[in-house]
Amino acid sequence: MSQIVEIKVPDIGGHSDVDVIAVEVKAGDTIAVDDTLITLETDKATMDVPADAAGVVKEVKVQVGSKVSEGSVIVLVEAGAAASAPAEQPLEAAPAPAQAAAPAAQAGGATVKVEVPDIGGHNGVDVIAVEVKAGDSVAVDDTLITLETDKATMDVPSTAAGVVKAVYVKVGDKVSQGTQIIEVETAGGAASAPSAEVPQAAAPQTPAAVSQPAAAPARPAAAPVAAFGNTPVNEAAFAKAHAGPSARKLARELGVDLGLVKGSGAKGRIVGDDIKAFVKAAMQGGAGSAAAGAPSLGGGLDLLPWPKVDFSKFGEIETRPLSRIKKISGQNLSRNWVMIPHVTVNDEADMTDLETFRQQLNKEWEREGLKLSPLAFVIKASVAALQAFPEFNSSLDGDNLILKKYYNIGFAADTPNGLVVPVIKDADKKGLKEISRELAELSKKAREGKLKPNEMQGAGFTISSLGGIGGTGFTPIVNAPEVAILGVCKSQMKPVWNGKEFQPRLMCPLSLSFDHRVIDGAAGMRFTVYLANLLKDFRRVML
Repeated sequence: MSQIVEIKVPDIGGHSDVDVIAVEVKAGDTIAVDDTLITLETDKATMDVPADAAGVVKEVKVQVGSKVSEGSVIVLVEAGAAASAPAEQPLEAAPAPAQAAAPAAQAGGATVKVEVPDIGGHNGVDVIAVEVKAGDSVAVDDTLITLETDKATMDVPSTAAGVVKAVYVKVGDKVSQGTQIIEVETAGGAASAPSAEVPQAAAPQTPAAVSQPAAAPARPAAAPVAAFGNTPVNEAAFAKAHAGPSARKLARELGVDLGLVKGSGAKGRIVGDDIKAFVKAAMQGGAGSAAAGAPSLGGGLDLLPWPKVDFSKFGEIETRPLSRIKKISGQNLSRNWVMIPHVTVNDEADMTDLETFRQQLNKEWEREGLKLSPLAFVIKASVAALQAFPEFNSSLDGDNLILKKYYNIGFAADTPNGLVVPVIKDADKKGLKEISRELAELSKKAREGKLKPNEMQGAGFTISSLGGIGGTGFTPIVNAPEVAILGVCKSQMKPVWNGKEFQPRLMCPLSLSFDHRVIDGAAGMRFTVYLANLLKDFRRVML
């Protein structure tokens, strides 16, 4: 049994009387959920309006040049069990329309099973959140579960609308493509999404549904080549991209690497508009522009695949999963190292007099239970250096440089679960005692995993200190969107020539990495020397 369903313009961000610039369907067409019906154009953007029901188009209510608002009727669709049959349905189903029609006679709504879609070839993926329960009402694209691979998390959206009758997964389960998530009872099947398990209602519609070439389920066996260059699609990046099945299908058809596309949907999810914008920018020679949010395809790294080795062949091994913090920081560090042209300069600061002063203050503050660390002096001196060299306290935004008038200093904290960066806000307005107290409190929270998100945000400059361990220098990775980071190693006694003789001095290695797009080598060295002079004679901080 079929019914006529009105498909209306959804929420389009409060816009009214928006121009219809393209109509993609006509009466008699068979459509599936998420197929584009019309394209709208506001004064700032274009947007595709997808179908939220599947079936046969009976009448198109708009035309190019029409003006529509939220709630305007776009098309009338004859929906039902037949409308729910997907283009992906196996061709073998066509010769048996009589058997397929039987379930359509049910008086109530159709029951649809929603399964895990294409998740980039991953298997045995952990379910870390279940967002629905039996009895909930869901709409198309509502998040059902959240999955976590070894490199990313992804939301799995619903491909059917209706009432949840059963949930088949729970937190901690492992799922793969095709694993059943929920069972949904749709309203007469009108809102059901494509599913190979939903039968057809009548023979005349079977060939129409099966004959659509755009919905062929075949997936390329080899990595496709980008339509705008000779750069192969990075399958690893494609797999971990945050995108739904329809977006993945569109990207495959256009040869777009999802790893290069910036998502504008909820939680950064890539939608069809993002892919189309990426293609448009690439065709105009600007795939690396801010609009596309991705590096130029012409400048791809063309890296070889990561080698896969069975290490157990060579001896005993132990497999240990990375912590969540290490996964996240690893992704950020990889991006920063690849995207930012790093330069590192090195110098040494004479900390002899400063260390004497520090020990004196520690004796005076001992009754307060406060221990002053060398890092507090480095933070205070760094603020003075940033005030003298403001471009080091900035961020790149396209072709603009944003100079910050506040001085928030991040410091890398080593924890059992990985590296985190707490931030001391307004360090220019705080004395050594207050900075030392905040250092101790934030470091303790970091070790205990109790840092709040706002305590790790807003830094303009970061210090990575290995002073408690050792070393003579290293290359810290710039913490985007900052443009510079200071590395500090353990101070050591060294013989230093004073013009007449060698004297034992306590020397602290400083390593400054910076973004060469913003800071040139000479400026980087001047900053480091200036900072070293402040630490040598801390009275200069007050000047």
